[in-house]
Amino acid sequence: MTPDDRRDDGPGAARSDRRPVIVYPRDALPRPDMAALQAARTGMVKIDELIVPPRDGRAFRVPRGHVFRIVSIDGPQVGDLNLWNAHDLSERFFSGKTRALHATHVTTGDRLWSSLPSLRPMATISHDTLGWYGWDEDGGGIHDVIGTRCDPYTNRLLSGGDYHQCCHSNLCRALSAATGLTPRAAEPHVHDVLNVFMCTGFTRDSHQYFMKASPVRPGDFLELFAEIDLLAALSACPGGDCSATHSSDTAPCFPLKVEIFRPAPGVLDGWSWPAPNGYSGL
Repeated sequence: MTPDDRRDDGPGAARSDRRPVIVYPRDALPRPDMAALQAARTGMVKIDELIVPPRDGRAFRVPRGHVFRIVSIDGPQVGDLNLWNAHDLSERFFSGKTRALHATHVTTGDRLWSSLPSLRPMATISHDTLGWYGWDEDGGGIHDVIGTRCDPYTNRLLSGGDYHQCCHSNLCRALSAATGLTPRAAEPHVHDVLNVFMCTGFTRDSHQYFMKASPVRPGDFLELFAEIDLLAALSACPGGDCSATHSSDTAPCFPLKVEIFRPAPGVLDGWSWPAPNGYSGL
């Protein structure tokens, strides 16, 4: 054993024994008016829907003040979600800061925050039919902001082969179709995702990222309220329910449905719409 291997019984050990401190206390965050959101959900009208085919991606737009749902329809399926400011692709979903401000997994009342320098809520989760799941005995939860998305580069690194239906690739093609950018030009705008319906966590022994079978059932949905005009892209992951593998043509996969709703007129007249972060930049 070297000196570096021995436990420090002095100041280092004393510091490591201190209780953890929450970096960003939740009570310091501006909280959404959930009562107003629940009122907005009553009487809202569906104005559009689209189907995201298995192992593929689609983009869609959601105006500020509208609601969109990601719905399981035919079988257990997870999805990878990207969000951008519909008028400025440089403002996009910031999964790392969302994780730091809320938790590794998000649910009703949590918000999806945008990248610096804007750092504002892009969307608020208004309803989650899987909110009952909580944390399982493995430490797994639903709707994570810890995974990055399956991608062809990591696939090649680990397998030595090329696979073109990874969520990263699907999101690139979806953004390309929505904006007119080439897939290669769209690629730098694709970013770390919200893993919708995915059951994930970190192992207790090695602290490695794991996935396990999603509990999602046909009819389950994650519902989000658009705080700004959004361009979104969703990939129906080639891992299906991610119970065994991803980036695969063998896993059973199913479509996902996106529904877009308009709340009743006037119900959100008092809503406080988020402006870009007020930091001076100095």
